[in-house]
Amino acid sequence: MDAEELLEKYAAGERKFHSVNLSQENLKGADLSEIDLTSANLTGVDLSGANLTKAKLNSTNFTNACITNTKLNLVSASSAIFYWTDLYGADLSWSTLNSANLNHANLEQANLTGVNLSSAKLIYANLDIVNLSGVNLSSADLTAASLAEANLSKANLTKADLSQAYLIGANFTLANLTEAILKSAKLQGSIFHRANLHEVDLSGMNLADIDFTAASLQSTNLRKAFLQGANLEKANLRWANLIKANLDGANLRRADLTGADVYGVNFKDADLTGAIMPDGEIYKPIAAEAEIGKQETSLEKVISMTRKVINTDNAPAPVGPYNQAIAASGQFVFVAGQIAIDPRLGDVVYTDDVKKQTEQVLTNLEAILTASGATFQDVVKTTVFLADMNDFAAVNAVYAKYFPEDTAPARACVQVSRLPKDVLVEIDAIAVISG
Repeated sequence: MDAEELLEKYAAGERKFHSVNLSQENLKGADLSEIDLTSANLTGVDLSGANLTKAKLNSTNFTNACITNTKLNLVSASSAIFYWTDLYGADLSWSTLNSANLNHANLEQANLTGVNLSSAKLIYANLDIVNLSGVNLSSADLTAASLAEANLSKANLTKADLSQAYLIGANFTLANLTEAILKSAKLQGSIFHRANLHEVDLSGMNLADIDFTAASLQSTNLRKAFLQGANLEKANLRWANLIKANLDGANLRRADLTGADVYGVNFKDADLTGAIMPDGEIYKPIAAEAEIGKQETSLEKVISMTRKVINTDNAPAPVGPYNQAIAASGQFVFVAGQIAIDPRLGDVVYTDDVKKQTEQVLTNLEAILTASGATFQDVVKTTVFLADMNDFAAVNAVYAKYFPEDTAPARACVQVSRLPKDVLVEIDAIAVISG
């Protein structure tokens, strides 16, 4: 059937044209509203500026067709093929295109308001600056699609595949991205206000400066993610995997980190005001910046106020760099057990050298004490855990460099069957600084 015959029959009132072959025909500007072209072959057809409102296009093949500025609103096009089709400026509002093939299609400036694109294929599709607000894209394949500055607010992207997609400046406000795939996607400048990213894998991704205000990242994998300067105010990070993530300078005000794994996280200059920490407690700074400065300038006075060595002849005398007891008052700092992980590398160093491991452990302790406004002189109690008590002398020799015998804290030393990451030594500490 050619275009002329189709138009004649349509003008005569016929609407049903199942499986017709209109390949390469010119139907530019034609009025074909409510036409039924189910399973028709329209490859390479020119329908630019045409009116296909409420048309039935299920399983219709539009490969390489020109459908620019065409009215396709309220159409039914399930499983239709728009492979390499030019849909620039087309009106597809409120249409059903579930399971449609739009791979490599150009949808720039198209109107997709209220469209159902569930399970659709949009691989390498061009959706730059497109309004996809409220669109159903659940289980859609958007691999390597371009969505720069697209409006995806309130869109349903559940289980959608956005891997390698170009999402620079896209707006995901209130979008549902539960279990979506975002691996290797470009997200710089994207907005995720109150978006749902439950159980999404964002591990190792560059998320610097991205706005996640009040977003739900519950159980999300952010392992080794780069979140420097990101806005996570009021974000739900409950049970999130943040192992070795970089949150330097991030805004975490009133964020919920209950149950989150924050092992090895960098929080330098991060704002945790009012945040719920992994243990469920509200974050409270150890000391204000001005107070820390005050402690540093009057350290001797602070130590004399908070710390007193206790020695008595009625108990065994110390036989190493420790004291029988320390009497202390003030603000307690409980430092978790440290092992020989170099924070720059994020891994254990000197796996077979107990002396060098001990040096790294004490370096880590010092960094944490400094961050809390304390020094080794403020430490009142340590516990040394050894994988092998035969290493005691070597560890003790290094330990003594940091804790002179006359002011050393109380100490316990035990051999254990195994330590984290199979290290040779672990040391924890309790310090007291001025209240």
